[in-house]
Formats: sequence, C-alpha cells, structure tokens
Amino acid sequence: MINWDDLESANAALNAFTDFDRDATGGAGPLAGVTIGVKGNIAVKAMPWTAGCELYRDRVADEDASVVAMLRAAGGTMIGMLNMEEAALGAKTDNPWFGKTYNPHKKNYTPGGSSGGSGAAVAAGLCDVALGTDTMGSVRIPAAYCGVYGFKPAQSAISQDGLELAEQSLDCIGPLARNLDLLEKVARVISDVGEDKAKTGSLTTLVETGVDCELEVIENFRDIMRWAGETIAVAQLKHPLSRIRFAGFIKTSKAMAAHFVDEDQSKLSDNFKKLLTYGPKRSAADWDEDQAILEQTSETMQMLVLKHGFCILPTAPQGAFPHSEDAPANQADYTCLANIADLPAITIPSGFNDNAMPLGLQIIASKGCEADLFALARTLDEKLRGYRRPEAYLEIT
Repeated sequence: MINWDDLESANAALNAFTDFDRDATGGAGPLAGVTIGVKGNIAVKAMPWTAGCELYRDRVADEDASVVAMLRAAGGTMIGMLNMEEAALGAKTDNPWFGKTYNPHKKNYTPGGSSGGSGAAVAAGLCDVALGTDTMGSVRIPAAYCGVYGFKPAQSAISQDGLELAEQSLDCIGPLARNLDLLEKVARVISDVGEDKAKTGSLTTLVETGVDCELEVIENFRDIMRWAGETIAVAQLKHPLSRIRFAGFIKTSKAMAAHFVDEDQSKLSDNFKKLLTYGPKRSAADWDEDQAILEQTSETMQMLVLKHGFCILPTAPQGAFPHSEDAPANQADYTCLANIADLPAITIPSGFNDNAMPLGLQIIASKGCEADLFALARTLDEKLRGYRRPEAYLEIT
C-alpha cells in the first residue's frame, strides 16, 4: 500500500509531482506493484495534462496516451503527474507556473530538464518508474544529474500518441528507473526492443575538442576508456557538437513557435517566448545549413554504430548545478546525437564529481539492437557501481 501522506510530505521538499491520484490502482502483469509517475506533457486519463504550461493548466486528459495504456495493461500504477519545464523547452525544471523541482542529492540544485520531475521523483524513491520525454536529452540528462538510469528508445520504436509534442522528428517518450532490470522491463512494455545482435561487440567514442567538460567528467570518462582498452575506436563528426546541438534547437524552436503562434501570449512566460524567436528569425540559407548538418550527423552516427556496435560518451559535460546559476548551453551536446539519428540510448550512473553530484555514462546503439544495448549497460554498470541513493530517499510502499 502507498502511504500517501508520507509521499506528499516528501514531495513537498522536492516539488517533483504537481498532482497525485490517491485513487490510483494497479493490476496483474509484469509491472504489478510498480508505481509510475508521468511527465506533465503525457496524457493520463482524468488527470491534468498541462505540459508545464499555464495555458493548459485546466486541461484534463480524456484518454491515456498509448504508452500509459500499455503500462496499465501490464499492471503498473499511475500515481500522478510530474513537474517539467514549460512546454518541455528548458534545462533546469525551473517552471514559472509550477515552481522549481529540486535535486534530491543536494538542496537547491537542479535535477536537469526538461524531465526534471521524473529524475527527482525516481531518485528520491517517490515512484519506482517515471516517464519523461526526450527531444535532445531530456530523459537522459535528468537521469544523469539525479544518479539514476534512463532509456531513450529510437523515436520510431515507440508511440508518441498522447504526447504534447515539442518537435515531432526529435521527440521521444522514455522511462527512468533506479535499476536496469526494471528499466528494461518497462522499455519492453512500451517500445519495440529488438533482439538482433549488434554487428560487433566493440565500442567507439567521439573526439570533440569543442565541448567544455567538467574536469571530473573528463577524468571519469578517461578511466572508463582505460579499462575498456583497445576495444574503443575513435571517430570524429564533421561538425562540432555545439553546432549540431544548435541546429537541433533551431528546428525545435521553429516547430514550437508555429504551434504557439495563435495562443494567448499572456499565458506564456517571457523566457519561453524568447526561446520561440530563435527558429523563426533564422534566414533561409542558415536554415538549409542547419538541416544539412542534421542529415549529415544522422547518417554518420547510424554508420558509426552499425560498424562498431556501440558508441559511448559522457551523458552530460557537467554534473547538476545550483538553480541560481544559468544552465550551460552545452548540456545536450552529447545527448542530442541519438535523437538526431533516431537511435536508442541508455544513461547509467558512472560516479560523482567533487561536489558530490552524480555523473552519467551514455551508450548509443543501432535500432533493433536494444537487447544488446541493455546487456552492455549491465556489464558497464557492474564495473562502475555508480548508483547511490540520496540521503533523502523515501520508501513509499
């Protein structure tokens, strides 16, 4: 049984959930007894479907999103809606309408974005699993910042029905959990998890000097590369990661600007409205260059994982930071690649920085090789042993 009073009390310090369903019930199946929180831009029948927007504060979902219906059919219990960045465009989960969400590992620190409520809720034990959404890293970055596990399926391997979209070609629903077994179990319920073997069992990584990483991120990743030894090949993309990520942001900004152009602008925050200006003001020539960069990157990444089997990278160039600081522009430099190339990716905890905040390791594979992706993640996870509960962990059941 869920102790709702304890759950709501623990949530008050984090603001991970915006709404609870005290009448939530589960059923029989592989997810029986599993409690699930759902990001606010994914429809859950009879629950607020705000997408983190004042504009949609009073909207209630008429039906479950397809992935939510699948989880219910598997016995999962949907216990409530999770906080997020306004319309999923942002990097800290500092929502002007629903408040900040806090990282359970350190007071006043960000859990990442835009699925910050998802990362914080899972890390703090408020739910067993959370659904987030990932346009260029918004499942994997909060998972890394909060020290848990996150999976982004290939976009074409999971339904986006019932998702308030940011950018259709990049958006992807994905789960977060505190262990890989439960993460994979949920992934198999909601997405196509291929059984095909990867072409090789080797690894590759990318040489990119333009990413300004925390020293501890670099050292953590170099340690992993050292014990992986000669199995790691090195590749380089044609464009700097910062340029690739910016092209993805422009595409997202342009799509969202078109979506919100006829809406009540007084119900959009000033910061959100500013982010919506970047795409539409892009010149035709620059826009064409952006699209060419995205296409080239997609082709290169797909060929790279097809040849080598897997690509490993840091999940983010830094650990979580205080809410009082501006979000680094480069947060999604590594994670954007999987969205651009429509590839599955996992982040696993890989250690901690000198500020006692979690770090993450990202693994990218070919579509159809998800079973091998999870197997490799387990092998690396056993070596890294990077997961650690925050002190503010709650057993709610």
